[in-house]
Amino acid sequence: MTVVLTIAGIAILAIGLIDMFRTLLHPTGQGRVSGWVLSATWWLSRATKHRLGSAVGPAAMVAVIVMWVALQGVGWALIYVPHIPGDFLYAPGIDPSRYSAFAEALYISFVTLTTLGYGDAVATDPGIRLAAPLEALTGFALLTAALTWFAQVYPPLFRRRALALELKGLADTGYADALDEVDAATASRVLDTLTAEVAAVRVDLTQHAEGYYFQEENPDLSLARQLPYALRMRDAARSRSEAAVRLSGEQLSQALDQLGAELRGTFLHTGDDLEAIFAAYATDHGQDLRT
Repeated sequence: MTVVLTIAGIAILAIGLIDMFRTLLHPTGQGRVSGWVLSATWWLSRATKHRLGSAVGPAAMVAVIVMWVALQGVGWALIYVPHIPGDFLYAPGIDPSRYSAFAEALYISFVTLTTLGYGDAVATDPGIRLAAPLEALTGFALLTAALTWFAQVYPPLFRRRALALELKGLADTGYADALDEVDAATASRVLDTLTAEVAAVRVDLTQHAEGYYFQEENPDLSLARQLPYALRMRDAARSRSEAAVRLSGEQLSQALDQLGAELRGTFLHTGDDLEAIFAAYATDHGQDLRT
């Protein structure tokens, strides 16, 4: 039984650590388990018509961190269970027989993980004495990872909101309809800037997938609401006679295609063309394109 519990504990620890690595350090930017948690939280928000509003993104990230903590705590507890109480020295006044072995193992595990170090239960087995500092190190890494994760999600959100505001400004001034009247150099510059911003958002969604689950209450800041106007800019550029403007339009088209493929393949799993994908994106974020 000791071997079985130890193997099970190590397996759970590995699942949590691999998921942390894939979410925070891997270029794909999302672990499988954390992806399930994020998707489930988003599904609940969508089912309630996004009543959580902009809080759903942070709530989903907190849920992932809680999941990581739980996996580490339970994994180490399974390793400790076969050693309770014989391989621990308890402080006076504490009777380990009053508690179940698993409950006691959970207590020791989470106290060690959080580096509280009460000292009321001290391991005497050499292997467990070696394991305790490793768990404490894991707990410190979890805290650092959580702070880092929250810090790194906001620059991509800033870029996404900036693109939304740029598209909103272009739409409000009717830029796509008036593009024929704009000189070629200016039109190309505007289109190239738009292409670079779209490409940056696509990279952000690849490396920071959690950013997708941040819902914007203000439609002016919602890329899901403003993105379809980029298609009008693309079509207007393609109709120009100047080669430079048409090439800029084609570059924008490729950037939009790549963004659409990322949205469809990772988050939406629906839509046959860009218009359908962007419409599904807007619907998923509670935005009505008809208004």
